[in-house]
Amino acid sequence: MALLLIDAGNSRLKYARLTGKRIGRVRTIEWNPKNAARVARTALAGHYERILVCSVAGAGLERSLRRAARGSGLPRPQFIRSTRSSAGVRNGYVQTWRLGADRWVAMLGARGLYPRRALCVVDVGTALTIDLLDEKGLHRGGLLTPGPSLMVASLLNYTAGIRQRAGAGLVRHGGRRSAELFGRSTRAGLLSGSAAACAALIERSMSEARTALGVRPKLLLAGGGAVHVAPLLRVPYTRVDHLVVHGLALLAGVDSR
Repeated sequence: MALLLIDAGNSRLKYARLTGKRIGRVRTIEWNPKNAARVARTALAGHYERILVCSVAGAGLERSLRRAARGSGLPRPQFIRSTRSSAGVRNGYVQTWRLGADRWVAMLGARGLYPRRALCVVDVGTALTIDLLDEKGLHRGGLLTPGPSLMVASLLNYTAGIRQRAGAGLVRHGGRRSAELFGRSTRAGLLSGSAAACAALIERSMSEARTALGVRPKLLLAGGGAVHVAPLLRVPYTRVDHLVVHGLALLAGVDSR
């Protein structure tokens, strides 16, 4: 039985084939409203008996995935939503549906990989999200703020002076991080400042989490932007990839460890 697991984010779509207990190679495609239909067809190429999707990409891409599945004679995609409890994790939000599906499924994946552990699950993407799980699997809540790329983009879009001084081509957070925190150009200051802000928030969250739980949680760091934030952290962390994919596999009834 072959399943297709899809993690549809704000700017990237990740997908993997699940055969038996094995998750295949996770592939990544950049997407935008103009190429959504093509991206959906690419991801759904193949034969699958079930398609599980975790999406925060919006209605447009979700429609493209449904159309691609229908056009290829595949089963209707099953879009995962946040629930009150699943796979040993209890949702801590007062209104369950308000917790983003990506955060919910990532916590399921984290719990599956590290059972009976207090966990601080951090994803550094378009948004920076931090969620706290105690040893019993209770979601103690979380927070979210712009990720490094979105911080840079907001300054470029809303401050003409900074855009002019940063130079052309600084659309995404990229390039090597300087060894110095204090940048000697506007561009370097933007990159360093946005990554340092995220790192500081993660460290503060870990401190607060230890006080709340009475133990230091294991810090799991995920997301494409983690490469820029990780070198600035002064707390131990474990880099993990594709937590949402692992969570989808868990929901499919498979232990993905």
